[in-house]
Amino acid sequence: MKIMKSLLLVAALGLIGSATLQAQLKLNGAGATFPYVIYSKWFDVYHTKTTIEFNYQSIGSGGGIKQVIEGTVDFGATDGPMTSEQMKDAETKQGTEVLHIPTVMGAVVVTYNVPEIGAGLKLTPAVLASIFLGEITKWNDSKIVALNSGKSLPDQPIVVAHRSDGSGTSFIFTDYLTKVSKDWETKVGKGTSVNWPVGLGGKGNEGVTGLVKQAPGAIGYVELAYAVKNNLPYAWMKNKSGAFVEPTLESVTSAAAGAAKNFPEDLRVSITDADGKNSYPISGFTWLLVYKRMKDKGKGAAMVKFLKWAMTDGQSYAKDLLYAPLPKEVVKRCEAKIKDMKY
Repeated sequence: MKIMKSLLLVAALGLIGSATLQAQLKLNGAGATFPYVIYSKWFDVYHTKTTIEFNYQSIGSGGGIKQVIEGTVDFGATDGPMTSEQMKDAETKQGTEVLHIPTVMGAVVVTYNVPEIGAGLKLTPAVLASIFLGEITKWNDSKIVALNSGKSLPDQPIVVAHRSDGSGTSFIFTDYLTKVSKDWETKVGKGTSVNWPVGLGGKGNEGVTGLVKQAPGAIGYVELAYAVKNNLPYAWMKNKSGAFVEPTLESVTSAAAGAAKNFPEDLRVSITDADGKNSYPISGFTWLLVYKRMKDKGKGAAMVKFLKWAMTDGQSYAKDLLYAPLPKEVVKRCEAKIKDMKY
C-alpha cells in the first residue's frame, strides 16, 4: 500500500512538474513597432490558450534584425527584410538560416497636425518627396495648394518628423520614395536607417506619433493603427494609376493582389508603388524572423505551433486592429516554410 502511494505521489509530482515547465516556457523576441498592436493581441490570446509566454520588445526593425543576427532572441520582427549580407552574417554566427515569415500587411500613412486642413489632405509622390527633402517648407506652398482646392492651408512652417531608430516603417516609406523620386533615390535612398535631410527624430511609431501630436505644423509617417488610435488625420496619396487613394485595408489588399504570383522563394518582397487603380502605394508586409533550426527543442516546437496558429486563427484578428490579413496564396507559401523548420 505504501509503495502504491509513493508511486502515485511521484506520478502526481511529475505531472505538476510538467505543467510548471510548460507554464514557464517563454519565447523572447524583439523588433518592429509597426505590427506591435496585433502582435500584442496575438501573444495575449495565445498565452491564454497554451500558457506559453511571449516577451516582445518593440525596439524597431533594425534592433530586431541585430538581435537575430547575434542570437540573443528566439525570434525577431521586421517590416524591412534582412539584406542578403545580414542573412549570411546570421547564418555564419548561428549556424542556421533565418526564415522570413510574412504575418500581416499594413499601410504606412502620412499623418499631420494642421487643424485648419482637416482630414483628407491630398499629396502626390513628388510633393511628398519634396517635403521630406526639405524643399517645400510651408503648408501654403503653391504645389500643395494646387492639389487641395477648397482646403484652408495656413502660412505655417512644416515640421518634418521621422524615425530616429532602425525602422521597418522607414524602410517601407523610403522604399516608396526611392521608387517615385529620382532626387530621393540619389540624395537619400532606402533603408531601415537613412540620413534624413531635415526633421526631428522619434523612436518607434509611438515616438513619431508623439512628435506629430505635440508639434503644430508637423508631418510624419506611421503605421495606420497608430494614426487612428491617436485621432490623427492622414493623407490620400496619388498612386501609380493617377488616383488619389485613402489608406484602408481594402487598398492595402489591392496593393498585394498580384504579389503572391511573383513572390520570391525566400518571401522577401516589396509592394510599394503597386499597380492597380485602388492600390494604396505605401503598403507593406511585416515579417517574423525565425531560425530554420532552433537549438532548444521545447522552444522550437512552441514556435512552430504558434506560427501555424498565426497563419490560421490569428488572421481573424487583423481587420479589427487595422491590418490586412494575408492572401490565401501567401499563407500557403508561409505554411510550407514553417514545415521546413527543425528543432
